[in-house]
Amino acid sequence: MSGRDLFCQPRRFGRGAALTLVFASVLVAGAATGSLPGPDRKTPADVAGSAAPAGRHVDVAEAAAEAMAAGKSPVEAAERAVSRSGDRWGAVYSQGEYKEFEEALDGEYTGVGLWARRERDGRIEVTRVRAGSPAAVAGIRSGDLVRSIDGRKVDGRPVTEVVSLLRGDATDADAGTAVEVGMERGTHAWDLTLRRARLSTDSVTVRELADGVTVIKIASFTKGSGDAVREAVRQAPAAAGVVLDLRGNSGGLVTEAVTAASAFLGGGLVATYDVDGDQRALHAEPDGDTARPLVALVDGGTMSAAELLTGALQDRGRAVVVGTRTFGKGSVQMPSRLPDGSVAELTVGHYRTPSGRTVDGRGITPDLEADQQVLERAETVLSGLGDS
Repeated sequence: MSGRDLFCQPRRFGRGAALTLVFASVLVAGAATGSLPGPDRKTPADVAGSAAPAGRHVDVAEAAAEAMAAGKSPVEAAERAVSRSGDRWGAVYSQGEYKEFEEALDGEYTGVGLWARRERDGRIEVTRVRAGSPAAVAGIRSGDLVRSIDGRKVDGRPVTEVVSLLRGDATDADAGTAVEVGMERGTHAWDLTLRRARLSTDSVTVRELADGVTVIKIASFTKGSGDAVREAVRQAPAAAGVVLDLRGNSGGLVTEAVTAASAFLGGGLVATYDVDGDQRALHAEPDGDTARPLVALVDGGTMSAAELLTGALQDRGRAVVVGTRTFGKGSVQMPSRLPDGSVAELTVGHYRTPSGRTVDGRGITPDLEADQQVLERAETVLSGLGDS
């Protein structure tokens, strides 16, 4: 089982690393173009007031309702319906999982600052500890084992259950609430009390190389990441080049990807997309830096909204794309609330780059193929684009 962040990755993230993060929902893209009411994005509860679910959404909802009436699991019934539909990217989330998903997209979460994975023998191993988090302050380190939470043994449990226990989803635990955790390191076992805190996902990080080049790394498109990119560009040394690192970026809020594109474009088309045949468009703001040398780094983990941004910069001739072919996730999902409060996200359309290229199943081919020393290659390209 692959590693999962303990604050933001619902169980479906194992299938291709955050496959449903493309648009978070159609409502995200709709709000960006003014075709749906309200700022930013809506939750599945708002879908009923915006558009009636059609086709597969109805089938999945009916399957969940029938299971509830029969005293069976509506989530499992909905999952089977999604599987039968052939929707490669369709997914079903419990209420807790979708809440976790949305909080992650908001760029903040309540937790203790652990990343972990379940080993083959069922043990839960800490893979990373966030600096300054409650877990870090308590001395927890990568490689430690989580053995119990509030007295409940966690060996063999799905990581999503461990997530829920640590976050206190069952009681809607707030920052400051306590959680008892049993840990193990080698032959040493101990218990400790952690107090949950409100933490930031820090999806955008910025650093300056020795030659003045600014590297902007976007891990995912969470709330505020687009503005963070624009601010990083404004703060970069005058006329110096920028490397936009999108490697491993699994997507996120499309509005934030469009805002990030606006940092480098003087307006114009970013992407088009369709929702059940209805064509729509996304446009950049007109005040971007259109002269600064720019290289975008991509790889097989560059997905969805990150591919949308890459395609816009490449098609518009704004950036040289360096790396390896991107994942190829260019579909649009719409969420709908099921009778038990869980959420189904099903594919309703696809997006295209400004030149009309389809990304889904194809990915984006870089201008310069490179799978080693990629950053060094990017610096070389920048020097050829006029960066000193």
